[in-house]
Amino acid sequence: MSTPLPEKAADTTAQAPWPVRVLSMKIAEYIDRMSTTWVEGQVVQLRVRPGARTAFLTLRDPDVDMSLSCSVRVTALDAMPTPLAEGARVVVQAKPNYWTQRGSLTMDVRQLRPVGVGELLARIEYLKQNLRSEGLFDASRKRPLPFLPRRVGLVCGRASAAERDVIENAHRRWPGLPFAIRQVPVQGPQSVAEVSAAITELDAIDDVDVIIVTRGGGSVEDLLPFSNEAMVRAVAGARTPVVSAIGHDVDTPLLDLVADVRASTPTDAAKLVCPDAAAERAGIADARSRARGSLAGFVQHERNRLAELTSRPVLADRTAFVRAQREVIESLHRRAHGRVEGQLHRERDRVTHLGAQVRVLSPASTLERGYAIVQRPEGEVVASRGPLVVDDLLRVTVADGDFAVRVTDS
Repeated sequence: MSTPLPEKAADTTAQAPWPVRVLSMKIAEYIDRMSTTWVEGQVVQLRVRPGARTAFLTLRDPDVDMSLSCSVRVTALDAMPTPLAEGARVVVQAKPNYWTQRGSLTMDVRQLRPVGVGELLARIEYLKQNLRSEGLFDASRKRPLPFLPRRVGLVCGRASAAERDVIENAHRRWPGLPFAIRQVPVQGPQSVAEVSAAITELDAIDDVDVIIVTRGGGSVEDLLPFSNEAMVRAVAGARTPVVSAIGHDVDTPLLDLVADVRASTPTDAAKLVCPDAAAERAGIADARSRARGSLAGFVQHERNRLAELTSRPVLADRTAFVRAQREVIESLHRRAHGRVEGQLHRERDRVTHLGAQVRVLSPASTLERGYAIVQRPEGEVVASRGPLVVDDLLRVTVADGDFAVRVTDS
């Protein structure tokens, strides 16, 4: 007698497990109780076999890399107003269906409705208002482009005309400008993820100073990826300035509003990211010419001023000033010489007068008047008769000489 199987998954154990068939049946029963639901997505794959009643398609979320396998009756496809194509946005009514034999989940599509352009534009407008309220479109957060980038990052389609336009026009303006090119899908279900990843990759390269995201023109549906919120936020989060060159001048995806600079065309993007070498050379030549003219004018102006100064009477004869100063010096010299001579004469007279006074008061003058000086041999002057004795030898000095005398009795 076999052991009964647990009724609920929570009752299973390692000793009492469910067989795979039971688990598949339980899952199928649970999913079968789910009601139909409306789902929006993008058709990324559609397979319709001739003569078959059922077609198969893959429905993908346009914002994230997630998809579901769906089956749909061919009659439902035929009832659509326009043929369903890959890349189209649709709203489907579907019922989950679990295939127990393969263990796979599919969606049984009952109805399909295309998402109209008007509805898509309304959604884009709603997203635009939300992003604007966050400040993602503010001019204050937009960064200026470098004058001459070391390398330009380029996100474009594979072998696209937009890529050729950007590179050719950039090299025509600045030959040899290096590019880091990332060729990715710019249309279809993979475009959002691929373009966003390319922007992030280029943003991480140190010498990439500007990133251009470009593609040619197209319908509203073709340009929808460039109004996707995930891509817009990827551009807003980049540290490198981003140039948006999507479609033509009349096309305005949300990427244009969040990018640091919007270019009307891929050719215009090339003009924005690099200067024109010929124009820069012409500007340098013009600046040099103006500087040379300004310097020549300044030198001529100073030369004219110098000529005007040297033409004045005081400078016409360059020796006149020296002669005038020489005459002043000579006059001062004569005056000084006269003053010195006068002073010398006065002092000479004064010396003569003082000399006469000295001679009158000198002992020699007294001697000339008949006086004499009597001295002992040792030089003592005899001023009195008292100390003299007989036979003392004395020296008598007169005006014209001296002689010796001996004292006798008086």
